[in-house]
Amino acid sequence: MSNFKILMNGIITENPTFVLLLGMCPTLATTSSAMNGLSMGLATMFVLVCSNMAISACKNIIPDMVRIPGYIVLIATFVTVVQLVMEAYMPALNASLGLYIPLIVVNCIVLGRAESFAAKNGVIASAFDGLGIGIGFTAALTLLGAIRELFGTGKLFGLTLMPEQYGSLIFILAPGAFIALGYLVAIVNKLRKV
Repeated sequence: MSNFKILMNGIITENPTFVLLLGMCPTLATTSSAMNGLSMGLATMFVLVCSNMAISACKNIIPDMVRIPGYIVLIATFVTVVQLVMEAYMPALNASLGLYIPLIVVNCIVLGRAESFAAKNGVIASAFDGLGIGIGFTAALTLLGAIRELFGTGKLFGLTLMPEQYGSLIFILAPGAFIALGYLVAIVNKLRKV
């Protein structure tokens, strides 16, 4: 399979949010704004690319008995890097995303790609797989966050597009995340069948 096909697979065919419905906890919890969705997606993409490459490079070294714990240690290393950089350079964003950054370690998307792709393929192909899945996840979180922010507050990336009194509070709250995600999944399923 070509690297381009691997990349597009994660964005369209196996989009973790809209097709596979994986990683719903950060998807629903962090997407109250487009910036939060974008930031969470980029953090996860960094971890996906780096951990896929590291796991692919170490796949013959890690004994089969400790394969999953070994993968988790590698993933946790890159999550720690992301968290420390965010704490140092983006404290407001780090406070906004809070607990969900360390929870990337146990995100089923990251561990699933490590097990299903990186452990069976080369470093370059694994990097493209992580990038494709990461782009798909980032796009989904940003879109969901943008819809919730626009319909909830009338803003998009903090810029006012319509008066706040036209916003609906439900989109900023948890039920709005489920409603918006449900409609987006339905739209994506409809488009995939066309």
